[in-house]
Amino acid sequence: MLAGCAVTEEQHLAHEPKARGTQTPFGTTETADAPSSVVTPELAAHLDPNRVPKRMLALDGGGLRGVFTLEFLDSMEAELRRRTGNNALLLRDYFDLIGGTSTGSIIAAALACGMSVAQLKALYAELGPYVFKPSWLRRGLFTPKFDADRVTEALAKQLGANTTLGSEQVRTGLLIMTKRLDTGSPWPVHNHPNGRYGPQNRALHLIDVVRASTAAPTYFQPQLITIGSRTGRTIQGAFVDGGVSPFNDPALQLLATAVLQGYGFGWRTGSDNLLLISVGTARYHAGYKAENIVNMAPALQGLASLQSLMDDDAQVNQMMLQWLTLCLTPWVLDRELGDMKTDSEKGPRLATYARFDALLDHDWLRQNLGVDWTDEQISDAAQMDKPENMKMVAELGRLAADRQFRPEHLPPRFDLPAQKPGG
Repeated sequence: MLAGCAVTEEQHLAHEPKARGTQTPFGTTETADAPSSVVTPELAAHLDPNRVPKRMLALDGGGLRGVFTLEFLDSMEAELRRRTGNNALLLRDYFDLIGGTSTGSIIAAALACGMSVAQLKALYAELGPYVFKPSWLRRGLFTPKFDADRVTEALAKQLGANTTLGSEQVRTGLLIMTKRLDTGSPWPVHNHPNGRYGPQNRALHLIDVVRASTAAPTYFQPQLITIGSRTGRTIQGAFVDGGVSPFNDPALQLLATAVLQGYGFGWRTGSDNLLLISVGTARYHAGYKAENIVNMAPALQGLASLQSLMDDDAQVNQMMLQWLTLCLTPWVLDRELGDMKTDSEKGPRLATYARFDALLDHDWLRQNLGVDWTDEQISDAAQMDKPENMKMVAELGRLAADRQFRPEHLPPRFDLPAQKPGG
């Protein structure tokens, strides 16, 4: 089911911007009045359906494993700067729509607001130890493991406490994937003014939506956001990590957002018209022996089943994307479907698509990256909340990016138009 299918008339987003100011270890956040909704010339050009081709970037959730993602983005940014001869080029200059889930939403929002990949790497180096600070009072059972205020403070410093989705700082298309848990509805919140809920979405504080997308159950408290209907009645919705929706990998949702009428973008489909780049955070699949499942406590069986359901969502999304698009990086789905090359070639080719990721598995790492990690190293790398593991995950991301990413994954037909002299 595509996100939004369960949305009711009440599910407009309404949030009155208000001034904020907080002293944090990162400095003092802004306290000026929130800016009004603005469509800058840059944003207008990115959203204009008549300016083709269009380029989209989808970023997975995965906690501190977001440092893996940043290594791929570093390679892309370097290639685009080399190709254009512009050493100041930002990824928001190239991509017309950037979307993310959980940690991917932090990266997406920061990119849309004009941060470079180098700046994001520095941000994560500070963010990890500050946000994921363990406490013996917090164990994740009766209270969340980590203090959500620390996420809000860090985001406010970097993105601006009063920045809304409609602020002029956001100069390309942006989609944040979250989930409203009190109704069980996946919510793709984006900044297109022509969307059905465009004005309401654009009035939201960016840090609130990103905090909602990162509110992983047991890790952080859910984020309350005021929701208003067209009748004027308002209620509060409880939003949690978009990773517990079907779109921890938001690539399929981005494709739907770009082309389905209700979202307001109205972009043309076709492998020459749309480019979709998707970057993961290094997947980990927990396997069990059959006898262990049978003898497992019912509560643990439930947790294992939930994780398996999330893995299934990722698999189905990947299958759909490799079928619906011209896939430049075919992944083997399973022994029955294989890599679906023929299906991609004969499919509808709604876009050109490339997916970058790694699998935290002994055989895969050895065969594809020449890495021979121990069980302990793989277990450590799989953790989403351990700052001490960020360096090894980033190094794995650098190795994977060097092996997987090629300039042809950003085909020349999607190059930015040449700048006119003096332009």
